[in-house]
Amino acid sequence: MTKRILIGTRKGTFLVEKNGSWKPRLAGHAGVGVNFVAADPNSGTLWAALGHGHWGAKMSRSDDGGATWTDAAQVKYPEGARYFSPPNPGEETDPSARHVLRPATLLKLWAIAFGGPGQVYVGTIPGGLFVSNDNGASFELNRPLWNHESRGGNLFDTDGTGITHWFGTPASEGGEFAAGLHSIEVDPRNPQRILVAISSAGVLESTDGGQSWRGRNRGMTNDYLPNAEAEWGHDPHAIQICPGEPDHVWQQNHCGVFYSSDGAVTWKKVSQPDQGVHFGFPIAVDETNGRCAYVVPGVSDAKRMAIDGGLFVARTEDGGETWKQLRRGLPQEVAYDVVYRHALHISGDCLAFGSTTGNLYVSEDRGESWVTVVSTLPPIYSVRFA
Repeated sequence: MTKRILIGTRKGTFLVEKNGSWKPRLAGHAGVGVNFVAADPNSGTLWAALGHGHWGAKMSRSDDGGATWTDAAQVKYPEGARYFSPPNPGEETDPSARHVLRPATLLKLWAIAFGGPGQVYVGTIPGGLFVSNDNGASFELNRPLWNHESRGGNLFDTDGTGITHWFGTPASEGGEFAAGLHSIEVDPRNPQRILVAISSAGVLESTDGGQSWRGRNRGMTNDYLPNAEAEWGHDPHAIQICPGEPDHVWQQNHCGVFYSSDGAVTWKKVSQPDQGVHFGFPIAVDETNGRCAYVVPGVSDAKRMAIDGGLFVARTEDGGETWKQLRRGLPQEVAYDVVYRHALHISGDCLAFGSTTGNLYVSEDRGESWVTVVSTLPPIYSVRFA
């Protein structure tokens, strides 16, 4: 059974370890925002994506299990990288312009993932996928994704098409509205196959290690677009593949829960609003059963809180046909927790999730019962087993 959990919070990295009972402790980056922290399964190195209010975004690593941390090679957009984004309020521009071409600067380090040995991926705002093939000694922007036709084409050497279908999210450190890459899923059978999700654009897949990309949005719907079934402009909040059955992919979307059994070629909406399953941010998938997934629902985008003041996790074991509310041990009165997209994780029969109110909950029986491990942490941004 997994006995270690890595927690990224607004004020540091915490480790939660089990020795009889679960015990949390501050492990590094005191007072610094930690957007994501995870362990490389190939090397054991711990990686943290920092959002320091004064020093900006930085990568940090630990090669001794979190005892000490050092600045890692930094993620930086190459000279000439540009992107389209909406005009800022009061910005002087062509009144008819829907988007402005801007030089790319790092607004947020948002996600970390791992491929084959020595391979580290980082997702950023504005909408970049960076990769290291030397165990984090250096990072390089994936240009085929950056230059994808759906976001305006080659914006290094030309002004592109002038049209982008990559819209924005206000999740950057300074609140600037720009597209963000928050989910990176590498197929454990074949590290050349990579899925990424962007707010707000959709899901893209590469089957050649990032040399080319294609949209994977068929079957998805976006309730606030003029055409709900448009090819682009979708707002996935998180995606995850089943490690044991990688053709099964799950998605918690702004507009509901979606499931694919054909490797994200097509999606099926499996929300059950009458069971409280529709809006939310995170999703977790069973490691061996691709039809089993977990979500932590919220009321809506306008009311980002637990439904009716009672916190629950919902589980499906039949591909979203039915959902079960799992409440035992979770607060059922005056509970208004919000769980961010990276703050729910699973390992074997053990699940953990953390909320913006600093609560960390753990279940060791597939969600049937829960314990509150700690309720005094800073707002929790990410939860990952190690």
